[in-house]
Amino acid sequence: MLRPAPESRLAAPAGLAAAGALVLLLAGAGACIGDGGGPPGETTLERVRREGVVRVGFANEAPYAYLESRSGRLTGEAPEIARAVLGRMGIQEIEGVLTEFGALIPGLKADRFDLIAAGMYVKPARCREIDFSDPTYCIGEGFLVAAGNPLGLHSYEDVRESAEARIGVVSGAVELGYARELGIPRERIVIFPDAPSAVAGVQSGRIDAYAGTRLTVEDMLRKADDPRLEAAAPFRDPVIDGEPVRGCGAFGFRAADDGFREELDRHLDALLGTPEHLALVEPFGFGPDALPGGVTAEELCGPAGG
Repeated sequence: MLRPAPESRLAAPAGLAAAGALVLLLAGAGACIGDGGGPPGETTLERVRREGVVRVGFANEAPYAYLESRSGRLTGEAPEIARAVLGRMGIQEIEGVLTEFGALIPGLKADRFDLIAAGMYVKPARCREIDFSDPTYCIGEGFLVAAGNPLGLHSYEDVRESAEARIGVVSGAVELGYARELGIPRERIVIFPDAPSAVAGVQSGRIDAYAGTRLTVEDMLRKADDPRLEAAAPFRDPVIDGEPVRGCGAFGFRAADDGFREELDRHLDALLGTPEHLALVEPFGFGPDALPGGVTAEELCGPAGG
């Protein structure tokens, strides 16, 4: 298996340009993990410890997991926590596999990578497909809108009640479920492949609000540096089944990899909330208010979970 130099590891679809000396690995439909040289019956945890590298799926969404524009280094809340925790497990390198958000779970199940490190929310429907570590953060939602917020959109309910309002969401993200559960008509929901495309939808007038996590909205607004855009303020988180929604992100694992997940959870629990952890995630906008507060994946998966 072709392997680039340490700190430059990325697998990506052909045609993706990366900065610096980043080496691209083939990650087409036929790519698979492992080198075929392991002993029979070897577990994922045993293999990654033997190889010293873990392949992680990510969707290039800041501040959760993305490539630095100049160096091409994989960074963000999830990769930096992964480096710290996996290092404690004796695994010193992570190798990124760039994947559209909606294809992360199928890619994990198809063995394209070893775990998902993309800040993915733990949701019951996803728990039926894969397993999750305990959460690394919990945050609320936000809207990116045109300057002045012409339609006065401060919640999903506002979009529902405005007959002309169109909302944009990213394929595979939880915001599509929020919009549907809160009764926004399907014809007024526009699905984009990624956050930059959704922001462009607001800029062009194709949609009136891009719905994302609070941190994603803040990050995209900062990167756009466009006076025609703003974050909707104030913003009211969606209320579903009588409870305000606060999404909690975690690492995703194949259901067969219980040993890997349990070992990572053990080290993760020892890291979360420490000065080391807060220093790692502060550059990405995560503060003490985003700590999961003891919430577990089992609780978030609920009775319908995996």
